[in-house]
Amino acid sequence: MKNAIKKLFGGLDLSWPKLILAAVIAGAFTAAMAIIPALRYTSFNAITVTFEVWIFFGIVIIMNSKSNLDSALKCFVFFLISQPLVYLLQVPFSSLGWGLFVYYRFWFIWTLLCFPMGFIGYYMKKGKWWGYLILFPMILLTAYSYLKYFSDFLFYMPKYSLICLFCICAMLLYPLAIFEDRKIRTVGAAVSMAVILVSTAVCLLNPPVYSTEILGNSEDHPFDDNYTASLADDRYGTVEIVYLDAVEDYTVHAEFKRAGNTVLTLTSPDGEKTEYDLSIERDTYTVNQIP
Repeated sequence: MKNAIKKLFGGLDLSWPKLILAAVIAGAFTAAMAIIPALRYTSFNAITVTFEVWIFFGIVIIMNSKSNLDSALKCFVFFLISQPLVYLLQVPFSSLGWGLFVYYRFWFIWTLLCFPMGFIGYYMKKGKWWGYLILFPMILLTAYSYLKYFSDFLFYMPKYSLICLFCICAMLLYPLAIFEDRKIRTVGAAVSMAVILVSTAVCLLNPPVYSTEILGNSEDHPFDDNYTASLADDRYGTVEIVYLDAVEDYTVHAEFKRAGNTVLTLTSPDGEKTEYDLSIERDTYTVNQIP
């Protein structure tokens, strides 16, 4: 394992043909993760949204480059090929068509930044303490991803466990794999562990809640504040009937704490119950009345 890590972070023969092939594979894989609906709320979809895996690719490229310029050019070309390919392959499967490329603007800016980042990042190979200062922003970006996905893990458990584990391992591995100096390795690993513990504590102290209105008063399902609302399984959160001034009517307000499927029940003052199948995701839901 130690030899494999050492080879990955400095022992690869990263020729231009290999880099281009890797960029095509990375772009195609990411597009597939975005296209397959079943993977939307999973660890595999993370690569389509956040930086952590792409940071890993960038660091591997830097550590296997031969000079500052070689590092800068290879980082730039890798992202110049892979990122537009992600969107190009999605075009036939998206309702937006070519309009999907509006989302590429953000990644194109980061692609341009890859040139100076690759140039500066090469100095990590010098093994000096200031090389760790170059690495540290990448650890913080990975920590930001970990914050997001550990929160999602708490909501979707056990989903997102793989990407959380990846972020933890990456933050601990980078200083150990990149630097030879024992003090830098020790301090770097300790800082990463501190960042991981703080991030974990923040998420645990602020568990995710999806707050939304899920059902409005209508002819199909009339109700008012004399009705009560409940979930078959209160592990998914709480629901209550409230009056919204914005629409001047009653609605069912939900505070969801986890994803999954349950049953929403509206009970009238005389005890009559109307039940709805409720499917909860992190930022959306579906509700259908049970005949």
